[in-house]
Amino acid sequence: MLTELRISNFGVIEQLAVRFDSGFIVFTGETGAGKSLLIDAVTLLVGGRASTEHIRAQADEADLEAAFVLSPDHPILHLLQDKGFARAGETEILIRRVISRTGRNRTYLNGNLCPVHLLEELGGALVDVHGQHEQQSLLSSSAQLEALDSFGRLHSLRRDYQAAYKTWREQMAELETVTAQITQRREREDLLRFQFQEIAEAEVEADEDARLDQERPRLMHSQQLGELSEQVHELLYAGDQGVLSLLAAARKVLSKMDAVDATTAGWTRIVDDAVIVLRDLADQVRHYRDRVEANPARLMEIEQRLDRLHRLTKKYGGSLEAMLALQESLRAQLAQLDTAETRLQALARAVEDGARCAHELAGRLSRKRVEVAKKLAIQVTKELAALRMDRTRFAVEVSPLSGETACGQTGQDAVEFVFSANPGEPLKPLARVASGGELSRVMLALKTILAESDQVPVLIFDEVDAGVGGAVAEVMGARLRDLGRHHQVLCVTHLPQVGSQAHAHYLVEKEVRQKRTVTQVRLLTPGERKEEVARMLAGVTVTKSARAAAAEMMGSVKDKP
Repeated sequence: MLTELRISNFGVIEQLAVRFDSGFIVFTGETGAGKSLLIDAVTLLVGGRASTEHIRAQADEADLEAAFVLSPDHPILHLLQDKGFARAGETEILIRRVISRTGRNRTYLNGNLCPVHLLEELGGALVDVHGQHEQQSLLSSSAQLEALDSFGRLHSLRRDYQAAYKTWREQMAELETVTAQITQRREREDLLRFQFQEIAEAEVEADEDARLDQERPRLMHSQQLGELSEQVHELLYAGDQGVLSLLAAARKVLSKMDAVDATTAGWTRIVDDAVIVLRDLADQVRHYRDRVEANPARLMEIEQRLDRLHRLTKKYGGSLEAMLALQESLRAQLAQLDTAETRLQALARAVEDGARCAHELAGRLSRKRVEVAKKLAIQVTKELAALRMDRTRFAVEVSPLSGETACGQTGQDAVEFVFSANPGEPLKPLARVASGGELSRVMLALKTILAESDQVPVLIFDEVDAGVGGAVAEVMGARLRDLGRHHQVLCVTHLPQVGSQAHAHYLVEKEVRQKRTVTQVRLLTPGERKEEVARMLAGVTVTKSARAAAAEMMGSVKDKP
């Protein structure tokens, strides 16, 4: 419920702080005193559109603040916890809105800056505002469907349907995505297969180009390499003048030196080591010489191979490694295409099963709604008769959204409240044919019926009793008081039959201070309440009979058991 409202520089209100309790609360006062400003302030605090016209003259900003306390299990608290604006266990919500002439408006939720759209999201679940020309909770098809489901306690079945519907839609989206991907790949399949085939037929090996680049110079210069290797071999083994022969002679001399001077013994070993290395080199050179030969066919083959590899790498990635990586990617894509039909078939079956489940639950929900609609129409008609609209006809039409198989987020039904105020006139949509007074009573009848299931904690009625009076007003007051058992009900009224039945009565009055109009709101004592009800009955001059009638009117108020 709304526990406190603070207003600063808003219209004719300079400074105002009002505390509220639960139950049925009325605001009365002379026309123009500023009663509707209180409703406007609350509307802005739950996401209404702000304007600089709301700011009090000669002020730079209007500052509005409200405190709400909710039941611990209210869904709004869970939403705020998920968004980081409330901690677990908190049940109070503080909303503040600053409207500036500069356009730099600010919104706060539990002390933290928040976007206005979050207040709009919360607003419909916190406060339901009903004005003479603004029956928010009655005129939209979605709200009418919500009222029907609340009355029939169909939310559990609807949640089951919504879960099935969500699964089905997700499966459909996945099927569409996969189908689009596969279609796109199918369109490129010939290209993919050609590219893969061209690379595969080349039978490319890793580092093959490096190995061929190493072999090609030997074939290109085979004659020169043969001659040079022969020269090296001759230098090592060319008779007495060959390096190995000279080393053998040197060893003999060193052996003689070693026999005389033991300190030269190591030199002989050095020569022996050199001989071993040079003999090995001579063998390698000889084998190399024997292998080197002119092979024009092999050279041509290498040239052609390198040319082919160059063309392929230029076409497919710029290097042998990139081309081989592409080959593996192409192989994977083609493998996916090969299994695509199986995957598509599985997804199509899942979508078919999901559609069957969603439509089955939608059908059950639709049948329940048709049953509940009849019961709701009967009860609303009964309530309207009590509100002196006994010749009125009211019905709830449940029709398919668009064709028999159409489904939406809330099922396959469109719900419309239809109404006829005069005998012989056809039933038409409520929003098109009901007058302000009629709409007020239809709304009050629905709120009375839905009181226990409606989770909106605060209901505000801004002169919804306009156009009615006498016995009808008394019945409306009784219904509003009864609503106060399940909601906090705030009502702006000019009717004493309504005001006399409130649990709490606030007087809105204005006065002139320092040549400026100022609006004040105060809670009336029992004696002051009687005087105010008498004023509402009598007008300008309050007589003894008016006071007696007010006392009798207030004394006759009874609560339902």
